[in-house]
Amino acid sequence: MSKDEFLTVNKPSESMYVVKKSKFIANVVPIKNNNEAEKHLEQFRKKYWDATHNVYAYVLGLNDEIQKFSDDGEPSGTAGRPVLEVVKSKEVKNVLVVVTRYFGGILLGAGGLVRAYSESASIGLKNSNIIRRIKSNAYEITTDYSMLGRLQWEMNEKNIIIKDIDYTEKVTMTVYVPESYNLDLEQFILNITSGNSVVKCIGNYYINQSDS
Repeated sequence: MSKDEFLTVNKPSESMYVVKKSKFIANVVPIKNNNEAEKHLEQFRKKYWDATHNVYAYVLGLNDEIQKFSDDGEPSGTAGRPVLEVVKSKEVKNVLVVVTRYFGGILLGAGGLVRAYSESASIGLKNSNIIRRIKSNAYEITTDYSMLGRLQWEMNEKNIIIKDIDYTEKVTMTVYVPESYNLDLEQFILNITSGNSVVKCIGNYYINQSDS
């Protein structure tokens, strides 16, 4: 995958998986930092205070700079590590996965636990909708109303993402151009509008591919 993009989850999810009467509840949450991860962990521990185990794993950073996991009392290597490995195998970043277990009275064995926690984490990630985020330059474009239709058409042809349009005395829109396009947007817009536009770069962000 390009260094200008990464995968993450789009929304929190809760999923249930049952093995030999043991219930495994996977909660998946997008996170931005350690503090967010710890806050969510505390909330899940309170919510599932009566559970047998609250196992978790999370990954932060585009290069997985921060990786943490906990077996929470399960045999070492059978719970938190498998959950972490699922997250890493999916190449998902900035995500917390908490798998809560309610013991059903039947022992699963080490291999059974690894499979159960791995499967629960996989189901949870799938239900959280894995999305691609792309590094993009943001621009503010101001132009006359007479240019709006053509500008929109030309930018759609280039797969430029138009997010906001403000209709005042003139039209002002915010657009995002993935860095990988190597497009000189200012020159592109000025050519279309014969110089009758103002183009200003306002930042650099990661945006959802689904926004396009």
